[in-house]
Amino acid sequence: MNRGNGVGGVNLPAVRGHNEALLLDLLCAAGAPGLGRAELAARTGLTPQAVSKITARLAAEGLVADAGRGASTGGKPRTLLRLVPGARHAVGVHLDRDGLSAVRVDLAGGVVARWSGPLDFGAGPGPVVDSVVRAVARVSGEAGAEPPLLGVGAAAPGPLDWRSGVLGRVTGFPDWAGYPLREVLAGRLGLPVVLDKDTNAGVAAGAPGGPGSGTSVYLHVGTGLGAGLRIDGAVHRGARSAAGEFGHQVLRLDGPACRCGGRGCLEVLCLEAVARGDLAEAARVLGEGAANLAALLDVDRILLGGRVVDADPEPFLAGVRAVLESRVLLEHPPLVACSPGGVAEGAAALVRGRVFGWA
Repeated sequence: MNRGNGVGGVNLPAVRGHNEALLLDLLCAAGAPGLGRAELAARTGLTPQAVSKITARLAAEGLVADAGRGASTGGKPRTLLRLVPGARHAVGVHLDRDGLSAVRVDLAGGVVARWSGPLDFGAGPGPVVDSVVRAVARVSGEAGAEPPLLGVGAAAPGPLDWRSGVLGRVTGFPDWAGYPLREVLAGRLGLPVVLDKDTNAGVAAGAPGGPGSGTSVYLHVGTGLGAGLRIDGAVHRGARSAAGEFGHQVLRLDGPACRCGGRGCLEVLCLEAVARGDLAEAARVLGEGAANLAALLDVDRILLGGRVVDADPEPFLAGVRAVLESRVLLEHPPLVACSPGGVAEGAAALVRGRVFGWA
């Protein structure tokens, strides 16, 4: 994360966007009280003159405004600056296998509008894209009546290539393989589109105000089971966008067949327990997988989300914590909590974060 912690500004015109992002990120973190220009210069390493020029430009764009006067230290009281959250909005969309949700958020991540409804992912690209376009329209408001949209973040089941915006062989949905979802949505919506896996969007939603430092894991329990990874403050996708297939680690060699082709995968064991109403067992299985990840990656936080967890979070929180606390190798078990935001909010954060230089 920027915010002046070891990431400095560069006083060159060619990197103006980088410097703007540094300042906006600091102001976003500061919230309504704001920061003075001298503080911004000290935290970024930019000269006071550079800070003044950049903030004047940001103010002209409506992104920054005065936040009043700071306490005097003997001279003229300093003018404080704050981010204007409502200056720009972003839309996030979550395409689940049987449901669709969309949100519009401001620059600070506050949800301004929300909609959800059913979706048949198996109906194929055409009908699904039509549904996404309608969902974006529902939360976007009337043209010209709302702040400008930065773009749309779309979170979909993996595998997919987030760089090219093309879906892979989504388990159970062969018609989607090779489909250029990002390109098609951008063409239909007339807006920039970011496409990522639902679990990567989930871990983006779990970072208050930005990416944060350290390592965290988002575990999503819904129609499938996957993980989003944030390592050293950045979403970790892997060289082939394949990181996070958490649900397909094998826990029982002779276990039931999984749709991935393996046997005894965490996903099939956990979801079978959910299906028979044994949430304690489902949480224990999830905890075993979480303990494997904690030992492998030395994570700071484990965030739980997805419709199954959201419907009844306490058994999952208790069960995962109990397994982690039983592991002698984990002297300091990671924090376990529910994710503070949903996948749609995380998809919007992937768009919003580009303003602050951390997406």
